[in-house]
Amino acid sequence: MAGDGVAPGRRSLLMGACTCAALAFLPRPAAAQAGSAAPARPVHADLDAAAREVEAAMIAWRRDIHANPELGNREHRTAALVARHLRGLGYEVKEGVGRTGLVAVLKGGGGPGPVVALRADMDALPVREEVDLPFASKARAAWGGQEVGVMHACGHDCHVAILMAAAQVLSAQRARLPGTIKLLFQPAEEGTVGEGVCGARLMVDEGAMRDPTPDMVFGLHVSSALPVGSVGYRPGNAMAGADRFQIKVTGRQTHGAMPWNGVDPIVIGSTIVTTLQTVVSRETDVARSPAVLSVGIFKGGVRNNIIPETAELEGTLRTFGEAQRATAKRRVTEIAQSIATGMNGKAEVTWDENGYPPLHNDAALTARCAPTLTRLFGEHARLVDPAMASEDFPYFAKVAPGFFYFVGITAPGTDPARAAPNHSPRFRVDEAGLMTGLRATLHLVADATGMA
Repeated sequence: MAGDGVAPGRRSLLMGACTCAALAFLPRPAAAQAGSAAPARPVHADLDAAAREVEAAMIAWRRDIHANPELGNREHRTAALVARHLRGLGYEVKEGVGRTGLVAVLKGGGGPGPVVALRADMDALPVREEVDLPFASKARAAWGGQEVGVMHACGHDCHVAILMAAAQVLSAQRARLPGTIKLLFQPAEEGTVGEGVCGARLMVDEGAMRDPTPDMVFGLHVSSALPVGSVGYRPGNAMAGADRFQIKVTGRQTHGAMPWNGVDPIVIGSTIVTTLQTVVSRETDVARSPAVLSVGIFKGGVRNNIIPETAELEGTLRTFGEAQRATAKRRVTEIAQSIATGMNGKAEVTWDENGYPPLHNDAALTARCAPTLTRLFGEHARLVDPAMASEDFPYFAKVAPGFFYFVGITAPGTDPARAAPNHSPRFRVDEAGLMTGLRATLHLVADATGMA
């Protein structure tokens, strides 16, 4: 991205929404959701009133976090701010889950009910902010061996502030809340450089979804691709899985004037790049489930007249099904290795261990949530097309049925198609969208628990 201070090679190491590598985060909106709205109850008006009371604090939290962004696994200040707030509200808080994440539990006083988990990611991006705001980030940090600017260019500051506000409202309404609320404040959704398994996967591995195990889990993401005041969602396949691969091609170095004395890894690599496209174009039923395979890095050689010893490729695979994902990964490895062998070279294929599964919204849970969103936002609760961008929320949704939706933050009068996208140094949030996210969160909890 222009102006973010990150070299292209380092940029490829970003994982997450957010593995979207700064492309437009959401697909284009489709037709508004058809169907009836859930009936309004007195509790909904009470929650809306409480949301209005906490709105100013929510915006202040967002601005404070925005001005003090932290990269993945370094969210110490943010996590401490959240933990202090939640303990003051009576939540049981466990810190240090998944390195810098935290899990908080609030048992309602309204009798038996489900365990509802709510997730917010906390990390920022190695992007230098170019938005003229009084609370614009001036932070810098080390990333991949170089100093970079740090910015909440994907809106995770909004996610944290929304969930802090929801936690406050739900705590105040504790006596009438059936069941249990579980809050998941997650680090490193955007991934890290060379730190292994992280983010949602590590939180799950360390027990975030146990004791108690949720009956459902909700997540949201702000998006520049939707106008403020609207929400977008989709049952089933909502976001693609993302897998990063590296291919190291080894040949035999020689003079460029005498290629027959060596083995050219650049020619081998070029053949691999071209042939890998057949994994999608000739081996994938794209009518049923689309896929994308892109090679974004091809490095080899240091001089025009030397055929080098090695060449390196890096790319991304996007899929919507686990079987499709496994098959495509296997074929990438097989094609690269067989081509290299057939051309007297060698190819070593490595898949990043932090790959993200496809994000699949549970059909039954989505059907329960859609009337709530329709009641709140009417025609502005809209279905959206599947996105090739990715998220690590599916690790939580593998444990409990999940529902993930998108909240518009592009200001009125601005065409979302022309707004600076998530991951841009010019990403800008209309803070009225925070109230949209807060009301959606509170009403989803109320309707899921039967809160009276």
